[in-house]
Amino acid sequence: MSDPAVQASGSSFYAGMRLLPKAEREAMYAIYAFCRAVDDIADDQQGDPIGRAEALAQWRRDLDALYAGGVPGQAAMLAEGVKRFELDRADFEAVIDGMAMDLARDIRWPAWDELELYCDRVAVAVGRLSVRVFGMERAPGELLAHHLGRALQLTNILRDIDEDAAIGRVYLPAEALVAAGIALTTPNEVAADPRIDQAVRPVVARAHDHFHHANALLATRPGGHLLAPRLMETAYSALLTRMEGVGWVAPRQRVRVRKTALLWTIAKHLIWR
Repeated sequence: MSDPAVQASGSSFYAGMRLLPKAEREAMYAIYAFCRAVDDIADDQQGDPIGRAEALAQWRRDLDALYAGGVPGQAAMLAEGVKRFELDRADFEAVIDGMAMDLARDIRWPAWDELELYCDRVAVAVGRLSVRVFGMERAPGELLAHHLGRALQLTNILRDIDEDAAIGRVYLPAEALVAAGIALTTPNEVAADPRIDQAVRPVVARAHDHFHHANALLATRPGGHLLAPRLMETAYSALLTRMEGVGWVAPRQRVRVRKTALLWTIAKHLIWR
């Protein structure tokens, strides 16, 4: 496995992570590398399902060894962060559980409840690990993870409709699609339906609500190294607003996080923190 710092350098929030103190920075790089590794397993369309399931199972065994004080295998990169920041094993397991949902079947138009569970596993659990590294107290940290994790994941779902459909997945909730009159046929047909612009609106509203709660919590200035979550909230809420202005009628043009805006956000928060 490549150097976690090198892997993290491809993230939109690498600049924010780099400004953390050394121990926190290296722990975040390792968490990011773990998430990339298990996500790559879930998304590997060329690998056979049995082999991919075994690869996730090996991660579980390596976590077993890590937390039992044995030889942790590929989880060795997490060891220092787990020890220093008392990272909860259940959160790592939750991330793997989320990837297993993708592996068990290509997720297509889940019910709202299933989408909530998926977001909790693949995004909120990562947030819970992160806020421990950031040094937040448990209650505000878990609340921030709850809202910001969901907001970010829903924004990613809204951004990646075409990419997800291309690999047989549609994460938009069945209730919203049916209410818009869209037949649940194939991922590509659903993604191409012009009524999808109506179907995504409840998802947009829910994402905005989670961003609002995350921003309100950050505005109370809770303790911890919070440049990274402030950066994520600012950049991705702006991304959601830009997507909302463009709309979701096909053909869609992918809207990206603006790197110059990220740098300005970093500078602003460094000046005013």
